[in-house]
Amino acid sequence: MYSGNIDWELYRSFLAVLQQGSLSAAARALNSTQPTIGRHIAALEKALELSLFIRSPDGLLATDAAKALRGQVEVMASTAAAIERVATGQQQELGGVVRITASEVVGVALLPDIITPLQQQYPGLKLELVLSSQAQDLLHREADIAIRMFRPKQTQLVARRVGHSVLALHASPAYLERFGYPESVEALAQHAIIGFDSLSDFIRKLTKSLPPELDRENFAFSCDSDLAQLALIRAGAGIGICQAILAKGDDKLVPVLAEAFQLKMDVWVTMHEDLRNSQPCVRVFEALADGFRTYFQSFD
Repeated sequence: MYSGNIDWELYRSFLAVLQQGSLSAAARALNSTQPTIGRHIAALEKALELSLFIRSPDGLLATDAAKALRGQVEVMASTAAAIERVATGQQQELGGVVRITASEVVGVALLPDIITPLQQQYPGLKLELVLSSQAQDLLHREADIAIRMFRPKQTQLVARRVGHSVLALHASPAYLERFGYPESVEALAQHAIIGFDSLSDFIRKLTKSLPPELDRENFAFSCDSDLAQLALIRAGAGIGICQAILAKGDDKLVPVLAEAFQLKMDVWVTMHEDLRNSQPCVRVFEALADGFRTYFQSFD
């Protein structure tokens, strides 16, 4: 009968086999040996009284039981990695790894100027950047610190508002010269619109504020990469939404219908409350908050 007291190494080997598809590949990934990984899987199956893998010509196939366990074991792995980062940070003077997530545009246009001086000041600090339009889960420790365009609702997260960003329509001078300047929001229906592809939680909230002319069905270009959308606008492909603060001083980005359509989004720096005892995470959190606050205030 399952006792509830199972060594984490067994789960670690189980997850590696799931991800790699064979005992040998899992052993290489964990810098272990195939017999050791095999013993771990057998021990875990015995402890759980479940069959986890079926041998096939293509390798090991996960059973339904293994697939059901995968999500929880991935959470365990993320938590273990976060614990290791916190412990490493406590052992060194602002050393160790801090994982930061932000959108691609923020990661390319804003983050480098903020985090470069920080890493130069503390050479032992290693910063990992996860740039994605999808919100990484801080509760499951997919990242340590997040830059977000919305206030998190989870009470386990520490959040600090650092300013606001205005989202507005923009086009390149070349596009407007070819197709003309739309005189109204309704006139956008006659233009090439650049927008999102899939509906993330953030996009669902955003679309509630969009006029029908900016519905996905009317897009000439659909892409989930905000960096790619920005490049398309600059290239003259069409009219799209970007942060107005990024367009200032950029001669390839001209505001379109600024008086008729704008979205003001608060910007937040967030991290899990359990990391408040991690000196590296706290130092990076403060540096990010100060850097973004200074940046946004310079445009007020």
